[in-house]
Amino acid sequence: MINYYVDSCVYLNLWQKEKSKLGRPLWKFAKNFFEKVEQEESLIYYSGFLLKELSFILTENEFAQKRLMFEASPNFKKIKLTSNEYEFARKIESKNKNIGFYDILHMLLTKKTNSILITRDRKLLKLAKKYKINAKKPEEIL
Repeated sequence: MINYYVDSCVYLNLWQKEKSKLGRPLWKFAKNFFEKVEQEESLIYYSGFLLKELSFILTENEFAQKRLMFEASPNFKKIKLTSNEYEFARKIESKNKNIGFYDILHMLLTKKTNSILITRDRKLLKLAKKYKINAKKPEEIL
């Protein structure tokens, strides 16, 4: 069984029916990815950091609705960082000012769970490669 950690941008692709600048249906790639995970009974890890990030972007009602998905599905499992892992994230941040702290946290949680990071963030994909973390776009999994 393959495990995943999904970046917030992929959830937003799906929920907001996003398309790329060239008109590619990003939301369909995300939908197909989540359907595949469910069919395979794979596990998606998530964290309080991911939920906090989504709460900043979604309305209060949208967030309350979407949060239920994480809590109700057997395909989702919440994980936490240790204080040492959090400090390591701060060290990475000090050397990589062009990427958000939450993205670094997502990367480390992916590594901790021996998962594949699913994201569209080019900077995060590049940084993950530097730290030998398997990271892909949703359509690369299908």
